[in-house]
Amino acid sequence: MPFPVRARRAGRVAALLSLLLAGSAPLALAQTAPAAVAPVATDPSQPDFGAWGFDLAGRSTRITPGNDFFGYANGTFVDHLVIPSDRTSWGPFNELAELSRSRVQTILNEVSAHPVAHPSSVPEKLGTFYASFMDEAAVEALGAKPLAADLEAIRAVRDAASFASLTGTAQRNFQYTPFSLMIQPDAKDPTVYAINLDQGGIGLPDRDYYSKPSFAAKKTAYQAYIAQMLGLIGWPDAKAQAAAIVAFETRVAAVHWARDQMRDPEKIYNPMSVADLAAKAPGFDWATWLKAAGIPEIDPAKRVLVVGEPSAIAAEAKILGQTDIATLRAWLAFHLADNAASSLSRPFVEASFAFNGKTLSGQPQLQVRWKRAVTATSSAMGWAIGHVYVDRYFPPASKAAMQTLTGELKAAFRARLQANTWMGDATKAEAIRKLDGFTVQIGYPVKWRDYDQLDVRSGDVYGNAERAVAFEWAYWVGHLGKPVDRDEWDMTPQTVNAYNNPVFDEVVFPAAILQPPFFNPKADPAINYGAIGGVIGHEMTHSFDDEGRKFDHQGRLRDWWTKDDAARFQALADRLGKQYDAFQPLPGVHVNGKLTMGENIADLGGLTLALDAYHASLKGQPAPVIDGLTGDQRVFLGWAQVWREKLRDDTVRQLTVVDPHSPPRARVNLPMHNIDAWYAAWNVKSGDALYLKPADRVKIW
Repeated sequence: MPFPVRARRAGRVAALLSLLLAGSAPLALAQTAPAAVAPVATDPSQPDFGAWGFDLAGRSTRITPGNDFFGYANGTFVDHLVIPSDRTSWGPFNELAELSRSRVQTILNEVSAHPVAHPSSVPEKLGTFYASFMDEAAVEALGAKPLAADLEAIRAVRDAASFASLTGTAQRNFQYTPFSLMIQPDAKDPTVYAINLDQGGIGLPDRDYYSKPSFAAKKTAYQAYIAQMLGLIGWPDAKAQAAAIVAFETRVAAVHWARDQMRDPEKIYNPMSVADLAAKAPGFDWATWLKAAGIPEIDPAKRVLVVGEPSAIAAEAKILGQTDIATLRAWLAFHLADNAASSLSRPFVEASFAFNGKTLSGQPQLQVRWKRAVTATSSAMGWAIGHVYVDRYFPPASKAAMQTLTGELKAAFRARLQANTWMGDATKAEAIRKLDGFTVQIGYPVKWRDYDQLDVRSGDVYGNAERAVAFEWAYWVGHLGKPVDRDEWDMTPQTVNAYNNPVFDEVVFPAAILQPPFFNPKADPAINYGAIGGVIGHEMTHSFDDEGRKFDHQGRLRDWWTKDDAARFQALADRLGKQYDAFQPLPGVHVNGKLTMGENIADLGGLTLALDAYHASLKGQPAPVIDGLTGDQRVFLGWAQVWREKLRDDTVRQLTVVDPHSPPRARVNLPMHNIDAWYAAWNVKSGDALYLKPADRVKIW
């Protein structure tokens, strides 16, 4: 992925899975006045990218390109950039996401003008879901009442079996579960679906928050937040229970695998039967948990799970078995309230924001209700919204232009593979075979999702959200035993992002990212090659990064490399990783080169391929000079412009621990100083801060 919306793990298809249905028609939207409770947002103004696609005024020409290319290309813009008070960062991705959200709001305002008590059509369901969320007075009148039944279920937990049974139901409601359960294509046989089991059970962003002194204040604030939430639901001994919960989660966090350990798809692929899991991870009632989750019952010796972190899961099961039931009940009660906060009254919303938004990420202000309503509705019925979004906002010309660009980047990658000097012939042949088999999907999927069975009720914000979760989970359980559908997408068209799916050997570019500054029909071609061309190359390179390279041309997790070629690749990757290890986005805060390895390799490969594709597009003719800037210079500027982002300090500290993407300045400066053409384009010389000796420059793809 080009930017940090969600961490993608090779061997796990993706967290935002949705199913599509062939043959469904776009929503027939009534042209009615917007609902009074949902004022129309003005589309965020688009930045001025100048006559040929680059914001010259945003540069800081006082900065030498060889000292800080990010600052040179974006310095004036970033210096004057003010992060909106309801955001943790701001830049092109955020601007387009806000534009997408305002467009979705327009769609939802139309269908929510006349909500119905028992909606049946998709437009009625969308409108009723959104209008119900927007009826803040009704939500406030209910207070904590929507939690009553779920809290009663927690109070009824008396032993290991009832604990496992209740937490198993968490796949389809707001309850909490100690482990992550997902249904996705099997990494070693992507024609069938597998059940994936992963570590879980902690409420802070990462295990480091429980143990590192730099996060001690966040941990203390977390305990206070737990006590506050328990108080809001009337749980007895809230302060004492909060301390017990933090102590319990600290034990769990201590056995978790580090995030960089989980980047090896071979290490996280550990198939075992439920019977074997029960023997290796005693202390937890696995059979009861899986039955409660709705997994069809078969012989425990035959039902197989793909276990991600065996030692962590075994250790957590033991900890669960050793923890008193009162602490576990309080733990579940807190996480229920935390999970459901956005669907509850103002005290819950504000408490959740004060910790999860302000304390953890530094966000000063809660988003207004319509934005939260758009998020909630999109989470429940995103593909229905996406169908309308594409019809309104994605011109066919954009898809056609992207098809041409992706073909050019693929050709550039093939030429680079053929010229590769460190890879042996056998491995090279397999690599080219994989590249030739790439599927590229652009804009929107070929099939759309069916929401006929989703139950939406007027005024039931909490119930609507829970039923949407249950609907989604039931769909994925229904996949078990069926062939894998390769037409599925992981992201809706209105998502500003892109991704590589290793088990499908494909790259996907949703419609919403195909706008300036990423793709600009009015821009000079060099800018588009550097921007969207770099993103295309980035996603293609993911198939050959340290994770993606382990999947073959059929998407199978299989070692198709010779031992020597794998060793040469790893030596190059390690050299690149050290460059990122040394990078500090804040004083004393270092990038984790191992955690960010895949994205860093993809950035370097993507920008390199974009430059190659641009050169090929010139067909031997000299590139024009525009405003004194050569073609190569404009390619590098195009890449730099898409990363002109500013983040809050607490967000930076969090992302360096949990996010596999490097910070914006690193995504500009570090790939460039490994590319020889960048030195020639900007006259970078020894003594400049970013200068690397030719022998120290890393060239992987």
